[in-house]
Amino acid sequence: MRQLKGLIIAFSLYSAIPVPQFEWKEEDMKYTLCFFPWVGAVAGALVFLWCTLCESLSLGGLCRVLVGTAIPLFVTGGFHVDGFMDTMDAFHSCRSRERKLEILKDSHIGAFSVIMLAAFGLVWLGAFSEIRDLRLVGTICAGFFLSRCLSGISVVSFHPAKESGLLHFFAKSARKDRVRAILCVQAVSCVALMLALSGAAGAVMAGAAFASFLYYDFRTKKELGGVTGDTSGYFVLLCEGSMMAAAAVAQTLVKLAG
Repeated sequence: MRQLKGLIIAFSLYSAIPVPQFEWKEEDMKYTLCFFPWVGAVAGALVFLWCTLCESLSLGGLCRVLVGTAIPLFVTGGFHVDGFMDTMDAFHSCRSRERKLEILKDSHIGAFSVIMLAAFGLVWLGAFSEIRDLRLVGTICAGFFLSRCLSGISVVSFHPAKESGLLHFFAKSARKDRVRAILCVQAVSCVALMLALSGAAGAVMAGAAFASFLYYDFRTKKELGGVTGDTSGYFVLLCEGSMMAAAAVAQTLVKLAG
């Protein structure tokens, strides 16, 4: 029953999908992070179904890319985008560490958050428009799962920037060793699927995901002294964007080699 409650809490918090509501208790949250990647699985499955439909109906590339980009936003309610924007404002503020942490809590939108989100969106759309092979699309969709596995691992492994907030609460509530182990198994299984689907391209994408994971650890330590709930959202977009760009580059290299 606790595992089921953990699943419901994960989808309630990290998605816009309607789920039953109940009072959250700390003991119900011990394994919530284990179910976080399955929000990505739902988003990835819907994107793959959409791209398959576009292929079968010969819909235009612009429609395929724009709607395919919007689907994860509808599934998550823009939860991670909000964290990305807050983090971009903090990182580009050129202020002290304490002030950057205050900026993360500020609900106002700064110029840098808009600029960096626009830049991210342009790179994402440009790379997505180059992906036409459905097997590679499937690999990208698996990346929605992998990014959340790595994000969950960071929550129970990286140093928190502050001793308060939602991330600290979830990290404190989780059975860290077991949650980390479960997330690692899920991540390895996802990488195996990506390799099976796309071979070398899947390997390049997995490499990009783990490189972004290491960069995330380095950047948050440097800027903030650790991770927060907002930076977790930033990482999900960073990781998925890295995999999308890597997929486009890998596909282009394969074409040139052929």
